[in-house]
Amino acid sequence: MTPICFVLLKRGLLVFAVVGATVSTLAANAVSAAVSIEGKVEVVAKPVSAAAVTLWWAGPGPAEQLAQTKTDNDGRFTLGADTAISDKGVFYVTSVGGEGPATAEQSPGDALQLIAILGAKPPSQVTINERTTIASVWTAAQFLKQQQLAGHALGLKIAAGNVPNLVNLQTGALGPVIQDPLNSSQTPTLARFNTLSILLSGCAQSQANCQKLFAAATPPGGSAPDNTLAAAQNIARYPWHNAQALFALLDDFYPVPEGKHWRNTPVIPYLNFAPSAWTLSLVYSGGGLNSLGGIAIDREGNMWADDNFLVGAQSTIFAGFGGGLSKLAPNGKPLSPMTTGYRGGGIDGPGFGIAISADNKVWATSLAGKNISVFDLTGKPLSPESGYDFGGKLGAMQGIIVTPNGDVWALDNGRDQIVHLPGGDASRGRILGATDNGKTVDSALKFKAPFHLAIDQQDRIWVTNSGGDTVTRFPASDPGRAEQFKVGFAPRAIAIDSRGNAWVANTVGHPTTREKLAFIEAKLKAKAESHKKGMTEEQQAAREWIDLYEIITRFPGGTVSWLAPDGKTRGTFDGDKSIIGAWGIAIDGNDNVWVANSTGRSISHLCGVRTDTCPPGFKTGQAISPKSGYIGGLQIVTDVAVDPAGNVWVANNWDRPDEGFKQTPDEALSTRFGGNGAVVFFGLAAPVKTPLIGPVKPPFGMGKL
Repeated sequence: MTPICFVLLKRGLLVFAVVGATVSTLAANAVSAAVSIEGKVEVVAKPVSAAAVTLWWAGPGPAEQLAQTKTDNDGRFTLGADTAISDKGVFYVTSVGGEGPATAEQSPGDALQLIAILGAKPPSQVTINERTTIASVWTAAQFLKQQQLAGHALGLKIAAGNVPNLVNLQTGALGPVIQDPLNSSQTPTLARFNTLSILLSGCAQSQANCQKLFAAATPPGGSAPDNTLAAAQNIARYPWHNAQALFALLDDFYPVPEGKHWRNTPVIPYLNFAPSAWTLSLVYSGGGLNSLGGIAIDREGNMWADDNFLVGAQSTIFAGFGGGLSKLAPNGKPLSPMTTGYRGGGIDGPGFGIAISADNKVWATSLAGKNISVFDLTGKPLSPESGYDFGGKLGAMQGIIVTPNGDVWALDNGRDQIVHLPGGDASRGRILGATDNGKTVDSALKFKAPFHLAIDQQDRIWVTNSGGDTVTRFPASDPGRAEQFKVGFAPRAIAIDSRGNAWVANTVGHPTTREKLAFIEAKLKAKAESHKKGMTEEQQAAREWIDLYEIITRFPGGTVSWLAPDGKTRGTFDGDKSIIGAWGIAIDGNDNVWVANSTGRSISHLCGVRTDTCPPGFKTGQAISPKSGYIGGLQIVTDVAVDPAGNVWVANNWDRPDEGFKQTPDEALSTRFGGNGAVVFFGLAAPVKTPLIGPVKPPFGMGKL
């Protein structure tokens, strides 16, 4: 059906209504809404007159124009529309062209394009400027193409919900979170955000500046953009590309005046030297977050985290005051109690083990509690106060997953065992592998400090053995048919891509130097001797953590192993030396690989098996991120996860191990062992369906992998 457009001039408002195509694309639960917005368009804090401003509604299909007008001499506009909209979308406004700070001869014309994503309930007052553009483009990078915003409902909601953290939509000034104590002075995000805004503002000064910006913002293997909105999108999607060339534009747009120290930029602070990549990340805290171990994303995009330690406690590796579970909304708002998080159900110092089931239960394992706990999505414990501990037969627990058929599998890192709860029913649970008295239930199931696990498309369980250099694999229906495959030393997390390949993060990696091998052998010998000295499980575990940290800090490195579905090693990668202490690993909706570099305080982005989804010329295993990895707000990290908007979440695990490894730390630093908060990198990855149950899948409405 061909759309029919008509124009109404009502109370001075120019309103475009689109009929036909609009009706066919709206969901059945569409509702009538009256939208009225007053606002202004400005660049370099000066009004842009005669700009074409359009109000849009974005949902799963093509974005729909609701109203359009032009700004007056003061850059102001008013938009209104009575329209039928679905509840599965968001509003946004764009601005094209107009007359700004430049002279008429130098005006960029339609090359100046700006945007502000407003959310499901738009504010009545809106400013469209450089900052709203940067905030909107980065948070919605996976859904925005030129002026068209489209995607699945949850992804759009998450993207829109994070915009106000970066920018105040009413005033166009900085938002509250990017200015809070964790983000303003502890990360480079604020200066990066401002610098990106400054680069866009340079285009408003002259056509020549626009051409310089567009040349630097040309994507790999692509053509140069012809407007600021497209340029911003290219930078957000390829933040590592031409990073220095973009920074160099500051000297062209805002050179330091003779005799002065600082540039006359429209906003401060700005970057003093070129970034490794133009990523934007924020640190979210609260809700009991402290020393995050594992993280998981639920069906609504909320992040759940294991907290190794309790906020404010004087925890050390020898005597940690166990934390609980934390829950943050997709925009970082704490949903769990501020200090304690969710407690009860046996939770006590959870480690890396956390998983969310299809029936909306949160499963977690505890290191200190030596048990398994389960909660509902409100944080109510469903397990007994002692947790599921199998009568004291479990040791320090780590990884846990829920399989597509509802079974729960968990790993006993301390006693080399695996626990199986058929259908999530603890009363039917069984322990497989070595038991607490050293006997073996299934001779084929030989684990060595099992740490993390995953299930593939053939219902086979893959388990990493962090105390060695192997991965154990067995059919979920027949654990006795286990087999082992070689990987790197101290493997931690494992993830399965859409093709059934297994990707393993090796914390120590593949050491080749004699000095490093000798150092590791000495640590292993010391570990064996400690067993003869009658050390408790807790003392031995503490010693092992200290030894591991010493290995990966004295000899930085780490690798990722790529195992084909048949178990054969297809590749070993070090991310162009960016992988340092590899720990967490995740696969995104394009089958690209994301690695949390523990002591590297960074994340690496590797091209996966589907090279068609990588930048031109990249091969499987090649690092897309720069040699430094992506940085910003990261401490010593553990886990990494991708959400339905393509945001990459990273767990800050340790802050001051130098104090945490002491029996009695410095009093002034005695609460600083645990890392502070979760770090979110906006729009970096292809979105995934959450919760993650089995191999990665795309969100509903985003097509097939």
